[in-house]
Amino acid sequence: MTESGDIEAIKLLKARYFRLMDTKDWVGLAEVFADDVEIDMTGEGGRITRGVSEYIPFLRTMLERATTVHHGHMPEVELTSPTTATGVWAMEDRIWWPEGSPLSHLHGYGHYTETYVKVGGRWLIKTMALTRLHRQLDVPT
Repeated sequence: MTESGDIEAIKLLKARYFRLMDTKDWVGLAEVFADDVEIDMTGEGGRITRGVSEYIPFLRTMLERATTVHHGHMPEVELTSPTTATGVWAMEDRIWWPEGSPLSHLHGYGHYTETYVKVGGRWLIKTMALTRLHRQLDVPT
């Protein structure tokens, strides 16, 4: 694959990530990550989650009953070797939790900072950190 082909494959990988999360396809979502993925949510007051087997159940607990819309914009993807890459994505997300939840709605803006690894000819997300520049939280009234 050419350099531009690899970069395009990484962009498609991230597009799948957003779609699979919003459609709650947890099995498909697990397949966009390296098995030993590290997810850093400390910038959001969360924690670091290690491994697909830990991250997907955590995410499912948080979002399964919510309606979510995630958008990624303006990717900055750089190949660092034939099998590794880095990326930064501007992002916007909206989450609506069901009635009875402690929060009713989140509208956030920020960045995903990621690394990728190519395994068996497929690009996978190896590390991901979310930082938000702005968030609007609504609580039930």
